[in-house]
Amino acid sequence: MSGQYIQIKRKKYAAGLLWQPLVAGFTPRAYAYKLARGIDHRLNRYISYHGMVGLGARVNGHRSGMPSIAVEIVDALPGYTSMLCAFEIGGKFVIVVVRNGVILDDLIFDNESDARAKYSEFAEIPDWNAVFAPAAWGMPRAVERDLTELLSGNTHGVLRPISRFGAGVMSLILLALFGFLFLYIFREPINEIFAPKPQVAKQNPELAAEYHRQIEEKNKELDKEFNMRQPAPIEPLVMPYELLPDKMERASLCYRGIGFLMQPVTGWNQTVAECGETHVFATFRRAFGTLDDFYNVAATTMPGVFVQEINDNEILVRAKLPERVAVPSQDTRDADTIVRELTSRFQAINTDVNMTIVVDAVSNQTQSAELYVVEVAAESKLVPEQFMLIFEDFGGVYMTKAAWNVARRTWNYEVIIYAK
Repeated sequence: MSGQYIQIKRKKYAAGLLWQPLVAGFTPRAYAYKLARGIDHRLNRYISYHGMVGLGARVNGHRSGMPSIAVEIVDALPGYTSMLCAFEIGGKFVIVVVRNGVILDDLIFDNESDARAKYSEFAEIPDWNAVFAPAAWGMPRAVERDLTELLSGNTHGVLRPISRFGAGVMSLILLALFGFLFLYIFREPINEIFAPKPQVAKQNPELAAEYHRQIEEKNKELDKEFNMRQPAPIEPLVMPYELLPDKMERASLCYRGIGFLMQPVTGWNQTVAECGETHVFATFRRAFGTLDDFYNVAATTMPGVFVQEINDNEILVRAKLPERVAVPSQDTRDADTIVRELTSRFQAINTDVNMTIVVDAVSNQTQSAELYVVEVAAESKLVPEQFMLIFEDFGGVYMTKAAWNVARRTWNYEVIIYAK
């Protein structure tokens, strides 16, 4: 495999990047720096694209300002979220693999047999939206495309240095050059500004006194007009129930998110999966498998997830939930009425439930309000969408937690209801 870049129409494109999903709370540069320090210090270039960062290295021929061939191809084929691509151009072979909108691999091969072998590995994975390959390869369902026709020439992001040192030195040089040119061009006006001037008071004391009197009168007028500085505008008081997702849509997202993470991995046992406010989590405990076994399966069945090794025998995986439109919603009943009606409903299905009424205080700089909240906790065999049907005709409902306990084969739910 040659240096991981290719020149097409007098423009060089980078390949062979290490692609990782961007973790919440990090800027692309900061996360690229963290990955480079933990993986390989030679990774010194990065590109940010649709919630991902791709890392490159000078040893692979990557330079600042290079666009990514994978990004250009994905943007040229926006209708496909999962695609397996192989292109032949100038005696080289470009392989790009995208799964569920996540770039898994992008490589350049000089040798056709090596490229075809790599392509065949990914071809064993089912359910590709699109498959592209040279016609001579005879791949089933594959369509041959001309790579030069896909590349528009419009760059959608380029590699940048992870370290700021080089950029800082260049900025200082440019700043010094600008300062020198500025002083040289405007040297005569500057000399006039700083040249000593005769004092007005020494030339005409009466004119100077009149000038100061006018200034004092103007200041008094301004003080009277603006007696005190206006305070900054205060944001209106926002109640928590004004920003709630649809309860059934959230239940569906949690169920599908947990199902996405709870994939069978040979030699690893699932223990628990949980849907929180913004992410779904799942933990796996080792039986007889290896870490390599887990990563190989996760790369194909759970693309784009964040994997954390808690220890040698336990792994946590995490995926971000998509954001949904928030709408205001509040129940029209008081807290006691809600508790009474919910108790009756859980009794009807023979399910134990714990309910508590709490009072939350919401305030800003000038306003405050008390908010009555009913907290509901229950263990059930019902899946999230079935469980939330219990609250179908209630307003102000938000499921804060849904957890699947593998050992007990039950669901644990926590739900809050904003009452009047």
